[in-house]
Amino acid sequence: MSNLFDRIWWSRLQAMTWKELLQLMRDPVLLVFVLYAFSADIYNAASGVSFQLNNAALVLFDLDRSAASRELAGRFMSPEFRWAGAITHASQGQQLLDDGKAMAVLDIPPGFADKLARGDTASVQMQIDASNSVQGFLAAVDATQIVTRYGLEQTAQRYGVGVGGLGDIGGAGGAVDAPLINNQTRVWFNPNQNDAWFMGISELLNVITLFSLLLPAAAMVREKERGTIEQLLVSPLSPLQIMIPKIIAMVAVILGGTALGLFGILVPVFAVPVAGSLFLFFVLTTLYVSTLAGIGILIATMTRNMAQAGMMVILIIAPMMFLSGAWTPPEAMPTIMRLGMYVSPLYYYINASYGILMKGAGFSVLWPMFSGILLIAVLVSLTTIARFKKQFA
Repeated sequence: MSNLFDRIWWSRLQAMTWKELLQLMRDPVLLVFVLYAFSADIYNAASGVSFQLNNAALVLFDLDRSAASRELAGRFMSPEFRWAGAITHASQGQQLLDDGKAMAVLDIPPGFADKLARGDTASVQMQIDASNSVQGFLAAVDATQIVTRYGLEQTAQRYGVGVGGLGDIGGAGGAVDAPLINNQTRVWFNPNQNDAWFMGISELLNVITLFSLLLPAAAMVREKERGTIEQLLVSPLSPLQIMIPKIIAMVAVILGGTALGLFGILVPVFAVPVAGSLFLFFVLTTLYVSTLAGIGILIATMTRNMAQAGMMVILIIAPMMFLSGAWTPPEAMPTIMRLGMYVSPLYYYINASYGILMKGAGFSVLWPMFSGILLIAVLVSLTTIARFKKQFA
């Protein structure tokens, strides 16, 4: 008797899952949206956004007009900077910054070369438009590196040594015994600092998040709008047999989209590395999508139509993305915001996904992230089942 019941339960589950897939296939607008998001949208994000300084408009205000000032100005080259001309008065530079026609003004004062020749401290000034704080910060960092390097070379030239020999100026009996810090930088996991890797994976994870909430909510709300939910409720189906197939079907669709975005766009087009286990990544994605699908069903129980469901999805997904740590480092957040990250499943999913794809991390390292998503999944499932039974049972 038990075996017969199990076979009936599973046959109903399979039939309902197939029904959900057919309903999605019969919605061409939503289907095209899904295909676009997992292909063209990911391509655009990976190819169109860069966090590197590129072609920042630089204006020169050179009051020294010496070989040394020209040499320093010549260090500001592409791709970071591009010359936007020279000015003869400080007010012109301020006006160009105010009008957005220049991002930085390099001001070299008179006597710059003479001070270098005497071994005195020579100063230059750079005014930077930091209305775009990220680009302004990058311009300041790059300019500091250029000027520092130039200063080291001038000091080395004055003492007749190479830049690497500044620590031995004067020899054993010399007057100058300057220590030297040998700074060697190693960039792990993305040695070329390719923004396409970060932006492409980030957009893929955001698209997964969006559809994990939207598709299950849309499937359930569609039943309400068409009046078919009542037909399902009078059928010999339990509330779980109505809810679970929607989650399974949408998980399958999103996993297919994930494979399309990863193997159709990111890996072949942008050479995004897959350093870890793909099986572990898809297990993680299945757990994450199932968790958000439960939230999507919960949204459907609180709304009456697609417009309301869409607004609820936006209301939930916006704070999830802000609290994920992808755009704002957790260390830069207020304490209460950092605590809020731990209730966002996207925070765990992003950390684990980057760990698998780019760092090659395994479950032994990422189990806290899996545990965080699993705990949220349990809480969401209990809440959704209780709400679903209360409304539809």
